[in-house]
Amino acid sequence: MSPTPRPIHVKPSGLLGGDARSEHERRMEMAVKRLPSFTSAATPALERDATAAAARPLPGPDEHVQMAQKLDPRLIIRSRWANRHEASFDSEDFDALRAEIRHAGGNVQPIKVRPLAATVAARPGEMAPRYEIVFGHRRHEACRLESLPVLALVAPLNDQELFVEMDRENRARKNLSAWEQGVMYQRALDSGLFASQRALAAALGVDHSALAKAVSIAKLPAHVVEAFASPLDLQFRWAQPLTNACAADPNGMIARAAQLCELRQQGQGLTPKDIFERLMNLAAPTPVAVVRIDRQGRRAEVRWGDHGDARIAIESGAIDPARRAELLDLLTGFLDRS
Repeated sequence: MSPTPRPIHVKPSGLLGGDARSEHERRMEMAVKRLPSFTSAATPALERDATAAAARPLPGPDEHVQMAQKLDPRLIIRSRWANRHEASFDSEDFDALRAEIRHAGGNVQPIKVRPLAATVAARPGEMAPRYEIVFGHRRHEACRLESLPVLALVAPLNDQELFVEMDRENRARKNLSAWEQGVMYQRALDSGLFASQRALAAALGVDHSALAKAVSIAKLPAHVVEAFASPLDLQFRWAQPLTNACAADPNGMIARAAQLCELRQQGQGLTPKDIFERLMNLAAPTPVAVVRIDRQGRRAEVRWGDHGDARIAIESGAIDPARRAELLDLLTGFLDRS
């Protein structure tokens, strides 16, 4: 008796086979997922980035994101420790940076931001911010003004870490002015972020005496700072002399600062060094009296200095060129008779 043949089970194959069909469908699904979105291609890049950023969950406390990503600059706010004075955005250097970013289509060197710990309410007509700048305020402002996405690293940092990174990055790039650095350091001390100047200097890795000079600049009376065209004109080496002069002669310093403000409003071209020397009463004269003369529209003035000197200014067109020699003879004769 011949053995009963065992049935042969043929596994389905080809396009209609079960396993093959599953594999085919899986690959198709993966391919479809990789296809670009036609709707997103029609959406402006900045708007698309903003939508994506709004839908993206904020990083948790242990998620140290180091990959640069493009963010809508409207989602980012200046740090409360921001060390850039507004005058920094009104300069030839900033204009050059803005032009470079415009030409490149964005910032090549990323800024750094941290996720906001709490939701910040949006102002009318604006987007609710989700990030705070760690460093890169100038690059962020340039991108914002040009309506370009800003390339940024995102990392969760505490206040001290943010402050240290901001200071280090700014000192490595475009040095802050003495005023900006001093205000930044004083703000950190006033808020209790660091216990003392020495603790702050140690955390930043800077010389304590240099930090103390910067803080001294920030502590100068407002009338002294306002004597300068911009607080950015103040220099580190002037910190101690100005501080000492304010302590030794406070009323005289107030008077000299007021006179300098008046001169600037009158269009007097004074350099920062001129202003420092006049505040210190090193350079004279600071005018104490001005006599103005007007004869049928021909004007002149005499400025008497506080050291007995005088300066005579005659308006353009008030003197016939043919009579210039006569004026010189008049002055010479006056001095001869003095």
